[in-house]
Amino acid sequence: MHEDTYPWPHKDLLDVTGLSRRDVFRLLDSARSFHEINRRPVKKVPTLKGKTVVLFFAEPSTRTRVSFDTAGKRLSADTFALGKSGSSQLKGETLKDTALTLQAMNPDVIVIRDSSSGAAQFLAERLRCPVVNAGDGCHAHPTQALLDAYALRDAWHDKFEGKTLVILGDSAHGRVARSNVHLLTSLGVRVRLCGPRTLLPPGVEKWPVEVFSRVEDAVQDADAVMCLRLQLERQQAGLLPDLRDYSARYCLTPARLALARPGARVLHPGPLNRGLEISSELADSSASLILDQVAAGVAVRMAVLYLYATRSDAAVGAGEPA
Repeated sequence: MHEDTYPWPHKDLLDVTGLSRRDVFRLLDSARSFHEINRRPVKKVPTLKGKTVVLFFAEPSTRTRVSFDTAGKRLSADTFALGKSGSSQLKGETLKDTALTLQAMNPDVIVIRDSSSGAAQFLAERLRCPVVNAGDGCHAHPTQALLDAYALRDAWHDKFEGKTLVILGDSAHGRVARSNVHLLTSLGVRVRLCGPRTLLPPGVEKWPVEVFSRVEDAVQDADAVMCLRLQLERQQAGLLPDLRDYSARYCLTPARLALARPGARVLHPGPLNRGLEISSELADSSASLILDQVAAGVAVRMAVLYLYATRSDAAVGAGEPA
């Protein structure tokens, strides 16, 4: 599906549920253009020259933060990274006051990652500039779902309808699963969840997914399997079985992937616990899209920053109030 460009209709990116199918393909098509730029010897363009992007990461992150920072710099934006340890929040300042302080600096986009579900929406309701959610608690991780869709779109040759994806592991505590289920089912993908009962979301029977307890059953005729990081801190809360038992029952191995359709692909949002969620042999194999996801992350986040940072420019150009 390819659409002509149109004025981007959204102020903020809080979750994929706010995007129409047309919006998703507009964003993925923009990312494809930026992906081509990332393959050039000189990977920088002046698209966002003069724009300022604040990366407010109150929750630790490496991949997402570096990906957004790289995306902004390749678009020639000025990026300013701020973590909780380097902000006044550590001294007791509220999220609201921190946000208002940041807004006084007139950024064009604020990218936030926070351990509290709803933090991005809290900011978006109070700030004039666009807010992009880089992960909030167990709620949502929209750019991760978009980059996963981008990687799958390439691997599936632009076809989503009729494909089957298995999400394997801790979908109860991972925002990645929620955002991917919303996005991929809206694109026509059949999604299956597989994992121990304690690691499945409450109310999962109301989700538009099939639920499996055995990996061997879940991967039958699947087109791709997405392994999720096992949050080892959950083991201390009594939510996980013994790790050796978990690995024996749920680690994705070549033998298990062989039950899927020929050419099935493997994804993982990282960081990987090798031998626990996925075997090293499979993670490093030709079936793996893990490095493709990393490359897609920069391109997708370039598209997100471009669409949201230039939205106000388009609105002014169309005669709307700034």
